[in-house]
Amino acid sequence: MKTLAVCVGSSCHLLGSYAVIKRLQQLLAEHRLNGEVELKASFCLGQCQAGVTVCYEGTLYTALTEENIDAFFYQHVLAGADEESGRKGKRDGDHLDD
Repeated sequence: MKTLAVCVGSSCHLLGSYAVIKRLQQLLAEHRLNGEVELKASFCLGQCQAGVTVCYEGTLYTALTEENIDAFFYQHVLAGADEESGRKGKRDGDHLDD
């Protein structure tokens, strides 16, 4: 299982980390990735000056907001899950001929 950790330290909290977490929860559920990606809160990731920070599989991503979290999710989380599983965008229950 992959790990997606969102900083909830003081600075990130003030900059909207809970809105980022809420949206990531929605995206993981929509794409049926709850069993493949563990979403966790993390204390300070040491990038306070850079905005809300996420650590995904050992890589830090900074300056994430409610407005740009979808782009991050599709580019890094969903793309990685699709490549790893060979599903190319399909999830259990999707029609294979779509």
